[in-house]
Amino acid sequence: MKKTVILITGADGEVGHGLIEALYDDPTAPPIITLDMRRLSDAMLPYVEKHIVGNILDTTLLASLNADYNITTVYHLAALLSTRAEQHPEAAHQVNVQGTVNLLYLAAEQAAARCERVKFLYPSSIAVYGLPDLATKARLGPVHEDVYLNPVTMYGANKLYCEHLGRYYTHHYRQLDIDHLPANIDFRGLRYPGLISALTLPSGGTSDYGPEMLHAAAAGRHYAAFVREDTTIPFMVMPDAIKALLALDAAPRAALTRNTYNVTSFSLSAAEIAEQVQCYFPGAMISYVPHSGRQAIVDTWPANVDDSTARADWGWQPDYDVEHAFADYLIPAIKRQYTPA
Repeated sequence: MKKTVILITGADGEVGHGLIEALYDDPTAPPIITLDMRRLSDAMLPYVEKHIVGNILDTTLLASLNADYNITTVYHLAALLSTRAEQHPEAAHQVNVQGTVNLLYLAAEQAAARCERVKFLYPSSIAVYGLPDLATKARLGPVHEDVYLNPVTMYGANKLYCEHLGRYYTHHYRQLDIDHLPANIDFRGLRYPGLISALTLPSGGTSDYGPEMLHAAAAGRHYAAFVREDTTIPFMVMPDAIKALLALDAAPRAALTRNTYNVTSFSLSAAEIAEQVQCYFPGAMISYVPHSGRQAIVDTWPANVDDSTARADWGWQPDYDVEHAFADYLIPAIKRQYTPA
């Protein structure tokens, strides 16, 4: 008899780790199967039923998962992120789009075999937006989900297309079949703003100038930000990113009025982040040396997003505003990392 499980792809990142711990602590959640190109961190292994080192492009591997398990929910975290996607756009399209199609097909096969709905949780990104110029960005208030969807990066284009794929698999999959039935896919997308972590070192992402300032200051290093001082986008700290994903998962289907939602916590300019950093690290040395390419990308993202629909539909509310994000989460954890034992 097949075991009933949850599947998490891209599980060995910080969102994956937080998600694994939260689901493990939920007595109603099924056991967890994880899939990643890397071996799962040793600390996480006791929390999962099985970890598979493998590729979401490996259809033979996914077919074996389909044969061996009843998968109730897919958390599809695996992706080639923004900076690497610009460096390797064709590879990014394969991983981010074809990989998502492969997982959606797996979910559709699971749903068809059991005649049960399979939930598909998908982290999208602020990168799906593409504002035409800084004047437009300056005059706009918080941006709604359905406007300015003209991404200028491969990553943003991939994420936007996969949102549409999720809507297609949920509402229109194989709609011309003579015996057409709904696919029973319940796709739920979440557009993250810039994410700031106290635990994971920044990896060169387009919004990483914020966390890079923090880590450099804690280490006593000078930091040259790759954006202008006035560059403003929305942010969220990692605990709220995990909270939002779990809250969207828990929401009753009947309460949801759309397939993909904005979420955010606070918006700050690069200069305002620097002020927060220098408040806690008075000796922090921060300058601004904008990189033309990365600056051009972040200028197309909104200064803030409208997450009122998420708040109305499923009660989204961040735990961390600016003050609490720095005072209660970021600064204590980062100082611990850089304090000699």
